[in-house]
Amino acid sequence: MENVLIATVLSFVVTYFSIPILIRVAELKHLYDEPDERKAHKQRIPTLGGIGFFSGFIIAATICVPSMPNSPFQYMLAAFFIIFMVGMKDDIVGLSPFKKLIGQLMASFAVIYLGNLQITSMYGFLGINELPPNVSLILTYFTFIVVINAFNLIDGVDGHAGSIGLLVSALLGAYFLHVGEITYAVLGFALAGGLASFLIYNISPAKIFMGDTGSLLIGLVNTVLILKFIDVAGNPAGKMPIGATPGVAVAILIVPLFDTLRVFAVRMLQGRSPFSADRNHIHHYLLDLKLNHKQTTLVSVSVNVLFIASAFLLQGIGTTWLTISVVSAATVFTGMLYLARKRKLSIKPAVTTITQPAGQTASPPKILRVTTNGVLQDK
Repeated sequence: MENVLIATVLSFVVTYFSIPILIRVAELKHLYDEPDERKAHKQRIPTLGGIGFFSGFIIAATICVPSMPNSPFQYMLAAFFIIFMVGMKDDIVGLSPFKKLIGQLMASFAVIYLGNLQITSMYGFLGINELPPNVSLILTYFTFIVVINAFNLIDGVDGHAGSIGLLVSALLGAYFLHVGEITYAVLGFALAGGLASFLIYNISPAKIFMGDTGSLLIGLVNTVLILKFIDVAGNPAGKMPIGATPGVAVAILIVPLFDTLRVFAVRMLQGRSPFSADRNHIHHYLLDLKLNHKQTTLVSVSVNVLFIASAFLLQGIGTTWLTISVVSAATVFTGMLYLARKRKLSIKPAVTTITQPAGQTASPPKILRVTTNGVLQDK
């Protein structure tokens, strides 16, 4: 318990005092995220925030993770540094999607092959239990790549990726603390502490962004935590077994996971790269419905919490039905947002043009636009 408490506080404090320094460095070196037609912000924002909570997280984890024989922590540490270097290079000088993918695969390799963390069973999903080694390996790599990129892709609104990452890491950290998996509890709370501190500067109006350095790290750490959660919670002889573990895991990651898989599928069906940019993410839908950044983040976090609570309550219906229910509910929710957004964007204000006489003055006539709300505007 002491390790977890120290890790949380240490990560929070280091991050809190690092961010102002990073903002100053970004200003001096002109390291900004430039606004464009696809992005939600309208001014230049520093992008080095991920370095801040990476520093807090890595210092806290290194100090507080207990030393144990055959611990996989050294391999996780290597993976964290690999993903940090990939993200930092992308933030500073740019990196192609292919090179980013190679970096993500290298980080995943360190955890999967050297750290021996894999999805070995489907726990009854569609009648499947134990997986063949090759299938297990492919599925685990696929999970790493999807979840790492999921947090990267939802980082489009102030506080969005950080808040979802905080929710997931704190929840999984609390579970591991309860069942006595201190290494993973420290990782969860160290990340949560750093993100809580970072959000002080990132909640709208944001003073700094996390960049790929931060979003890729959140994705990697939470992938490690969720795979360990499936392994531990799926063990009926464990301290706190959870039924339909894969379905619960999907619910825990529902906002970033479902949004990413949906967007990837749509892009590929349109013949585009799954990593190409567009405005089809859920946070874009909410912004187009005239929600501001804080409201968008609050809706996303609230929906994620609702899915998690529902999954825990319904875990008794079995892995297959719970997973289908979670995905179906997410599909319906996203479909409703899509239709509401489509209707909102299709409504254009009617405009009537009238000519106002110049009167007694020598100035030329003015052309005024009368909108549906009765406001007169100069043309």
